[in-house]
Amino acid sequence: GKGRSGDLNGLYQPPTMPEVQGDQVQDLYWGPVRADVVETAEFHYSYIGEAILHYHPRLFFKHRGMEARFAGQDAQRSVYLAERVSGVGSACHALAYCQAVENAWGIEVPPRAQLLRVIIVELERLYNHFHYFGQLSKTTTLKVGAATGFLMEEKVKQLAGELTGSRYLRSLLRVGGLRRDLQAEHLAHALEPIIDEGEAYLNRLQQTATHLDRLMVPGVLSQSAAFDQGATGPVARASGLDRDLRRDHPYAAYHKLRFNVPVRQKGDAMARSDVRGEALREAIALLVQASGRLKAGPVHAEFDVPGGAQQGLGWAETPRGTLIYAVRIEDGRLQRVKIKSPSFSNWRVFPLTVHGTNMMDYAINEASFGLTIAGCDR
Repeated sequence: GKGRSGDLNGLYQPPTMPEVQGDQVQDLYWGPVRADVVETAEFHYSYIGEAILHYHPRLFFKHRGMEARFAGQDAQRSVYLAERVSGVGSACHALAYCQAVENAWGIEVPPRAQLLRVIIVELERLYNHFHYFGQLSKTTTLKVGAATGFLMEEKVKQLAGELTGSRYLRSLLRVGGLRRDLQAEHLAHALEPIIDEGEAYLNRLQQTATHLDRLMVPGVLSQSAAFDQGATGPVARASGLDRDLRRDHPYAAYHKLRFNVPVRQKGDAMARSDVRGEALREAIALLVQASGRLKAGPVHAEFDVPGGAQQGLGWAETPRGTLIYAVRIEDGRLQRVKIKSPSFSNWRVFPLTVHGTNMMDYAINEASFGLTIAGCDR
């Protein structure tokens, strides 16, 4: 806040909405408890009829102090905490955290473990993208499309459970590699039904006029706004920003694999949907490639925990975008962990696409972003 002299100070001031005047202007506070099984947030709309003049999301109702929980913990064991920052991104959080510690300690992960790490996080990406299309179809009132998307998500989770023992791909990664080996050589064969059904599902969505019509909403995020405000992942790529950590700053075994990074220019809900559809197909292609390249070998590097102080940086391209972990370690224990999550960035730009739109399109616009609140309320 600012004192009377105009100098900055540390006093807390609650967020304020811009003053919107007019006899017909109404205010709607939606949340923090909302319909259905959704995360906790409060949304403030100033609107006339169906037209939204201004929109302000209020998050952070469930601050869990995740970063503070890391302090003082054993660096090797704290992967369990990282897996629980955001449930739908457990594997990517674990990977980014492990890579940050490995960077700090100078650990080289064995090739087989690197490929298996790719398989784990791409399975996570695959089920997240199917969930995305199920939720998007739900908002366009396409009931069969919604049910099919959620069914495909479930099938990927069942495959993950059969392969790893964990539907949400937890308790697999550790500092230095994997906790145990995974027999993923025949994954391509196991994926065949999902590949066929998933392609048919995406094609049906692209041929359903009532679904496509609803995606042609005014919620456009311009490339300049996406760049200036730090949008990331499919949201940024739908607005013309060609960025992907797997390609631009490779980690795990991505430098050995070939894949495309889908980009669109319009920045609307249709563009965001198109980017996700292509990304889903690329995730399947990466799973097939990685499983085909597996060779026998260790899945964990042997190392001694160094004494003294170290710092490390690790990152991953999650289904929602850039995730970064910065760690500071002293004598094997964490002193500080800083997490930069993708939804934190994308919630920042989302309101820019709501102002000037209408109430009927709001749910579709929000679903097209594929946001998660737990990625912020950490």
